[in-house]
Amino acid sequence: MATPAILNDRYQLQQSLGTGGMALVYKARDLMLERPVAVKLLREDFSQDVAFRERFRQEARAAANLSHPNIVTVHDFGLDQGHLFIVMEYVPGTDLKSLIKEKRKFTVAEALQLMVQACQGVGYAHRAGLVHCDIKPHNFLVSPEARLKVTDFGIARALSTISPEEHHEVVWGSPHYFSPEQAAGLPPSPASDVYSLGVILYEMLTGKLPFEASNSTELARMHREETPVAPRSIDPAIPAQLEEIMLKVLSKEPSARYRTADQLGRLLQAFQENGGINPSPIGYTAGMMMGSTSFTSAATVPPPAVDNPTITGPGSQPVGTSAAKALEPEPGGKPQTAGQVVTEEEEIQEEEEQEIDWTTWFLGLAAFVALFGLIPFWLYVYLTLKP
Repeated sequence: MATPAILNDRYQLQQSLGTGGMALVYKARDLMLERPVAVKLLREDFSQDVAFRERFRQEARAAANLSHPNIVTVHDFGLDQGHLFIVMEYVPGTDLKSLIKEKRKFTVAEALQLMVQACQGVGYAHRAGLVHCDIKPHNFLVSPEARLKVTDFGIARALSTISPEEHHEVVWGSPHYFSPEQAAGLPPSPASDVYSLGVILYEMLTGKLPFEASNSTELARMHREETPVAPRSIDPAIPAQLEEIMLKVLSKEPSARYRTADQLGRLLQAFQENGGINPSPIGYTAGMMMGSTSFTSAATVPPPAVDNPTITGPGSQPVGTSAAKALEPEPGGKPQTAGQVVTEEEEIQEEEEQEIDWTTWFLGLAAFVALFGLIPFWLYVYLTLKP
């Protein structure tokens, strides 16, 4: 079945941007609104598969319900001549994995500037009740202005549909980046996405993945059982406090990590601000980007582009503490220490714990009133009916 040049008499395909695990991505022109867009087209060999068609629809629905500057915007979804497609915003750029291959290692400033944006996008999805489940640098799109957007919600899960008892023999996700619980076929949570964000941050700062193996089964085992090499043993220039954050994020137990991407993002931003880290330019490959650009504020964000979804699973195809280190003072400000970053982390955790405590107190009070409020009633019934 040949790919039509124009979809729904509106979207004119212009050039291929890349190929993912289940879809082709094109730069196209919206003839009605006269603007460039990105069109994601389900591959022909998957078009007749009901499961893949449903995943494709799920991706469109999940992303369309999310409106955030760090998440790629979905404009339309349709079916034309047997081809399912998703229409997204288009911004020139590349994916983070391509930048990692090009740069090999990022400076702390560069890595934090991008990761704070990633946490903002993923954190918004968490607040909306979604777990992305396939966080990897291929799914982070970076514009020429170093603005980052999260894409590919093809295997995202709604928190309301996840049961603590569920177990899957086939694991969906990317074995280099999925969490230990995903590797074991256990239900994901926002903390699963946080682990994957930690793997990406580790890769950006050290130039290496925390775990490498020749097959997905061994990678899954390593995520479940092995401890990653300390980042500072690879690059001593990584701040000690940042290493502690990274190792906490890569904890095997979800409860030992930060609960959501929002919490991790606020902590990284606090570290960035307290450390007085100033962004520096990133160079881009000629042909992908013209020249080099400087980072903009983490509050601003951006583009879409090619994602490369994969389906993998064990045995199947497709499918710290360290001494506090003084940090440089901010211009015109007082010297900041790593201890102050720890204080920020504690404040964030205390805020969330207080919210949980209030909920617990409320539920406990309601149970108390319900229980003891019924005692006089049953005594009255008993005494009334007693012969």
